[in-house]
Amino acid sequence: MRIVVTIGGSILIQDNDYRIFKDYVDVLKEMKAENELFVVVGGGRPARDYIAIARGLGASEALCDDVGIDVTRLNAKLLIMALGDAAYPAVPHNFAEALEYSSSGKLVVMGGTEPAHSTDAVGSILAEFIEADLLINATSVNGLYDKDPRKYADAVMFEEITASQMMDLLSNKDIKAGTYEFFDHTAIGIIKRSQIKTVIVNGNNPQNLIKATFEKIGTTIIPE
Repeated sequence: MRIVVTIGGSILIQDNDYRIFKDYVDVLKEMKAENELFVVVGGGRPARDYIAIARGLGASEALCDDVGIDVTRLNAKLLIMALGDAAYPAVPHNFAEALEYSSSGKLVVMGGTEPAHSTDAVGSILAEFIEADLLINATSVNGLYDKDPRKYADAVMFEEITASQMMDLLSNKDIKAGTYEFFDHTAIGIIKRSQIKTVIVNGNNPQNLIKATFEKIGTTIIPE
């Protein structure tokens, strides 16, 4: 299969611990052995910290996004370092470059692309651009919930959901740079129009990425 994996920055950057990168390397190499693989990484807390400083300095949301993009690309470089020869050595700045780099047979790792596109949006657009068979979103919880399970004990996880239903959940959300909790409007719109098979899993266990390729896990965004 041709697979795109998005990994939230909050998953990779935890207490400045390099070991999570090594755990992901083992899983990504195993997946790459059987599939064509692209990875998009987020910025995590470092991105949010820098964005907060930029916003405090009066920067526009577009400039705040640009700061966050730089951090995601730095995180991508770290994952490339961890992957060694298994990864293409450069971070693509756009989708055409990502596809070009994949012709090397190496795993491609990228961060953000342009303002107003979250990590999830980048992953969705990339999946559409390369005509991926599967998009896997590795986040910090078990799947998509009706509200934040870290704040509300009665939060309910969806085992299946349509893109339209996800749009309804987002209808009253205030989207700003660095504040994406789950798929934003752009990401959902891309998934809806291209009918990309998408699975949301808990990325704190990297093995869940492998499980998402052959068994029911997390939340599946189903065709409408």
